[in-house]
Amino acid sequence: MTEAGTNTDANAFSGTGRTTQQLLDQIGASWMSQAIGVAAELQLADRLSAGPRSVPQLARDAGCNEDALRRLLHALTSLEIFKELEDGRFALDDAGRHLCGDAPQSLRHWAIWCAHYHWPIWADLLDSVRTGRSARQLKGVDAGASGYAHIERDPHGAAVFNQAMVEITGLIAAGLVSACEWEQVKHVVDVGGGYGGVIAALLAAQPAMRGTLFDLPHAMEGAAAHLARAGVDARCALVSGSFFEAVPANGDVYLMKSILHNWDDERCKEILVQCRRAMRSDAKLLLVERVMPARLGTALSDRAIARSDLNMLVSLTGHERTTDELRHLLDAAGFSLNELRPVWREFSVLEAVPR
Repeated sequence: MTEAGTNTDANAFSGTGRTTQQLLDQIGASWMSQAIGVAAELQLADRLSAGPRSVPQLARDAGCNEDALRRLLHALTSLEIFKELEDGRFALDDAGRHLCGDAPQSLRHWAIWCAHYHWPIWADLLDSVRTGRSARQLKGVDAGASGYAHIERDPHGAAVFNQAMVEITGLIAAGLVSACEWEQVKHVVDVGGGYGGVIAALLAAQPAMRGTLFDLPHAMEGAAAHLARAGVDARCALVSGSFFEAVPANGDVYLMKSILHNWDDERCKEILVQCRRAMRSDAKLLLVERVMPARLGTALSDRAIARSDLNMLVSLTGHERTTDELRHLLDAAGFSLNELRPVWREFSVLEAVPR
């Protein structure tokens, strides 16, 4: 190839702003989610947590074809999740440690959820964009009161989903603990709290506080185990039910993390009204949500909001909202928005009080 030809090829992958190569990488990015998800399913990071291992050892223990596993490991090495040593064995890289099930900031279940359980629904994004309806609505599945009925019918999927939510919540919980004043709060009600990732962190940080974790029945067994592991189960009551019907009463603070973005405005109002009915006049409502800026940029936090917004479009009935949109929802349910504080990356906590 001539020097001129080489330059021509190079120029084909360049330009002002976003390059062709960047676009190619984005178009083909699905392989990354699948490769990481398969590694999580096979527990490769856990198998490497004690030290480097050879491909034959890993293939035997994981029940895989040796050559195919080597190719997967090479792919994950290019993503800096694993690394290949001079003797051909593989070891964990820094990012790979987060795929260990017992890592302090594990993302193993989140990887499995995204690559396995939630993966097929993204194929319906085109129809959702054309119609404004979620994939489940278009297929006549779970189009009624509960957008999570499919999880209630799948115990294993529910366990993966709820543990994935614990993992994501764990990244946010520390910021929430430090963003608000909790010293005078005696009782927190975590509405739609899943396995209790947030309330466990709050109770651990505030030994005098007690809590109530409220969610659908499929979350109760896992919540009990998670709270027990955190050593706070004696101070946290578990109550199952639907937040469209009623919410436990007498809390000082009512907390909802990533709840409203799942639902359309009418359903959000129903949830907020039930919270308002359960709350004393001196109680507070804390909403932890991604807050949509007036104009999205290209920062990682902006991309995270955009991804989540499309996820809500294709999978449920909600969307990410601006501060003004959230204020409008609160006002319609009898709340006044007092304050908004950043918590972690694109997440903020909105503090509201009953009017």
